[in-house]
Amino acid sequence: MTRFANLATRLFNTPLAIHPRKAEVVMAGLAERLGITSIAHLDGAPVRPQAWFDDDDDFFTGGRETRADPGYDVFNGVAVLPVSGTLVHKLGSLRPWSGMTGYDGIRQAFLTAHDDPDVSAIACVYDSGGGEVAGCADLFETMLDMRGNKPCWSILSESAYSAAYWLASTADKVIVPRTGGTGSIGVICMHVDWSEALSKAGMKVTFITPEWAERKADGHAEIPLSAEALANFQAEISAMGEIFADSIARARDLTTDKVKALKAGTFMGALGVTHGLADAVMAPEQAFAALLAEAA
Repeated sequence: MTRFANLATRLFNTPLAIHPRKAEVVMAGLAERLGITSIAHLDGAPVRPQAWFDDDDDFFTGGRETRADPGYDVFNGVAVLPVSGTLVHKLGSLRPWSGMTGYDGIRQAFLTAHDDPDVSAIACVYDSGGGEVAGCADLFETMLDMRGNKPCWSILSESAYSAAYWLASTADKVIVPRTGGTGSIGVICMHVDWSEALSKAGMKVTFITPEWAERKADGHAEIPLSAEALANFQAEISAMGEIFADSIARARDLTTDKVKALKAGTFMGALGVTHGLADAVMAPEQAFAALLAEAA
């Protein structure tokens, strides 16, 4: 139960850069364990049970890597660095593990590959709907600063949305397959209000704080979200969104206004190229072959 409590703190009342459908799948999968009896869309339609299936586990590595594993594989001088599943701040693993990839692991593997004399180019292979904002902006800056050191391509094995695209945009080229996707450039925060459910259960929660710490209880699920707290959270989310939009504008040589004009939409295949979010449409194996040829 402690594990699910930790997951809840990473999902609710915290900024996320994640595709909405991905957030829905994660919510549905955790709902029963977190004591949530039903989930509905904004229009009142229920989230169907089939949304409970999440294919992130396709990337399960079977356990954490050995100490000697650099976090990538090298093929003909090209380091292949996988980024898949839900992205989190700290995972303690250099590779995707149990449907998640940690920014800490990406950073370590990425920097190691740049310093590896046996690596002439880097292929970051993405298949992710995004994840936590925490840690993503700083990793973006680290990866962008390394641009030009060695050829680096972001090869989408399907899609890179939100936080995943935030990182993918740092590469020299972003390659997307025909049915893959880019975009979802924005930040979202989900607040859960349990106050009515607690009242119906005969429970009343009172928070006691110092007289000068009125905002200490802002965002707690046990009490309704006040207008002032909502305004404060909105300001924070908007500020994070500005950072995200500015990052993409710098990485993709776009204006911030053009990035914002996308309205956090997602774009399949060639549409991503049209909007300046990707450079070419290729199957992953074709993209890898093209990178091999460039790095030769």
